[in-house]
Amino acid sequence: VFLLINVFSFSLTTLQASARFALTGKTSKPLINTQKFAICLSLQIEQKSSCDDYLSLIYLSIDAVTEGICSATTPFLLLGDVLDCLPLDQCDKIFSFVEENVSTWKSNSFYTAGKNYLLRMCNDLLRRLSKSQNTVFCGRIQLFLARLFPLSEKSGLNLQSQFNLDNITVFNKNEQESTLGHKHTEEKEDGMEVEEGEMGEDDAPAPCSIPIDYNLYRKFWTLQDYFRNPVQCYDKFSWMTFLKYSDETLAVFKSYKLDDMQASKRKLEELRASGGEHVYFAKFLTSEKLMDLQLSDSNFRRHILLQYLILFQYLKGQVKFKSSSCVLNDDQTTWIEETTKLVYQLLREIPPDGDKFATMVEHILNTEENWNAWKNEGCPSFVKERTVDDKPKRPTRKRQAPEDFLGKGPDRKIFMGNDELTRLWNLNQDNMEACKSDSREFMPSLDEFFAEAIEQADPANMVEEEYKVVRNPNYGWRALRLLSRRSPHFFQPTNQKFKSLADYLDSMVSKLAKELPDIPSEEIKTGEEDDDDNGDNLLKDSNDSPGIQSKLVTNQQMDDIAAKLGAQWKTLASHLEMKAAELREIETDSEDVDMQAKLLLVAWQDREGAQATVENLITALNAAGFSQIADSLSEA
Repeated sequence: VFLLINVFSFSLTTLQASARFALTGKTSKPLINTQKFAICLSLQIEQKSSCDDYLSLIYLSIDAVTEGICSATTPFLLLGDVLDCLPLDQCDKIFSFVEENVSTWKSNSFYTAGKNYLLRMCNDLLRRLSKSQNTVFCGRIQLFLARLFPLSEKSGLNLQSQFNLDNITVFNKNEQESTLGHKHTEEKEDGMEVEEGEMGEDDAPAPCSIPIDYNLYRKFWTLQDYFRNPVQCYDKFSWMTFLKYSDETLAVFKSYKLDDMQASKRKLEELRASGGEHVYFAKFLTSEKLMDLQLSDSNFRRHILLQYLILFQYLKGQVKFKSSSCVLNDDQTTWIEETTKLVYQLLREIPPDGDKFATMVEHILNTEENWNAWKNEGCPSFVKERTVDDKPKRPTRKRQAPEDFLGKGPDRKIFMGNDELTRLWNLNQDNMEACKSDSREFMPSLDEFFAEAIEQADPANMVEEEYKVVRNPNYGWRALRLLSRRSPHFFQPTNQKFKSLADYLDSMVSKLAKELPDIPSEEIKTGEEDDDDNGDNLLKDSNDSPGIQSKLVTNQQMDDIAAKLGAQWKTLASHLEMKAAELREIETDSEDVDMQAKLLLVAWQDREGAQATVENLITALNAAGFSQIADSLSEA
């Protein structure tokens, strides 16, 4: 009671004003002392009054605000203190009053003063509630906030598409501590089927009849990390792992269909008949003993399949804040489209009302596409502002049309104020087309501009260095401009260092002389022996075989090489400079030697990036002793 009185007590100035009104009575609308509300509220809490008593006091404060004799924040302060002092079952009834009066809170008298109080009150309630046991109450609070704040409220839109990375699913990652392998061993020794638990037929659905081992358990729960952070799917190595685990999981759902759901139907009907208000929604229970029962539960399957659809929608969707590197290739897009059809088929096969549930999910996801498009456009307001102009419009002077002073018709003549400017402007009817004419091309070709320099670079002509055109600064500046426009050598990196612009132009002239067919260049040299090693040989190698040097290894080529390598993939791994930790991870992810070889090549491609070319892979294969595979790759 003392705390409540302190919260609502006025400052000394306010108390003096109240005392002055009590003595003089000169105020037409006396202010209600908020301390009286606090005293009444404290007495009611002390006497364990019902929720109606608290609500009557809050109603009184709302009427006082409407009459203008009370502060607009008083009802919200009272609501916050009532919800803080009452248990959760009574808070549910108080919050029903808050929901029913949402139109009051959105009115002009209350919204500006109380929106922050209501938001703080709802957040305090959410901290007290359990997301698994009070799921319905938490949902009501979220819906209330959605109704209270406008749709364009930035704080509730997640504009930057951030994920809740703290939502980590914990499961057993140590195979030595697993009980799945021991369970199947005991079943084989006893020669009989062992069911999980001692539930009757009417208590729970029949356990799954497919064999469940630790490998399936680990892969199934590992998928939750991809659902938690979908950006991982854009990484090639992570995508291969996600692809493999998803295929195995969906194959389990497809091979074991839920047909007999009479027990769960009866259980659902009993829940609805008893009211069904308090439903327990638990986070994933990752116990190995529950794996077979979870695979037999229709709600659990729907939860997992719906996660797939949400993930696929994000991967394919256009999100404004998504990185430019987050792009799917053709193989990934094809797999997602095929898997989406499979997921919808599995949803339709899950009883009860599979077709109705799948149709509803598809409709909701289509609506989500419109929501994403609206966010990408910057969340424009849906409210059209109406401009009411009560003032009489002043008569405006009509602006003169361009035709009035520029002339009309195809033969119009535009006057520029000077005879010569007028003549130049009217040389052509369309000046933009005149600028595109071939006669406006003044840039010379490479052979025309460098013909004299190439001729002077020939030792047979015996031109002294000081008289060469490349020594002219004006010529050098124009040469650089022309090379940047017409020559690819200008942008190619080189290890050669030049002391001056003339030395650089000498090097470029020697390269151009070899490419231009009309100019003899057999004996042209730059004067330094190591220039060919640093510059020309590099250019020669890149020009002689540009296809094999810059061509990246394709997915089909990696599949063929992996099939030929087989169990010998570790021999190639040492020549690809793969670390021991990466090799152990590859062995852990798959037991198939072909898949291990494919994962090796994928890891190498991710590490090298643009350097993962066919030429580099052929070099590694030859060094490892796989010359036949290297020959087949070079022929392809």
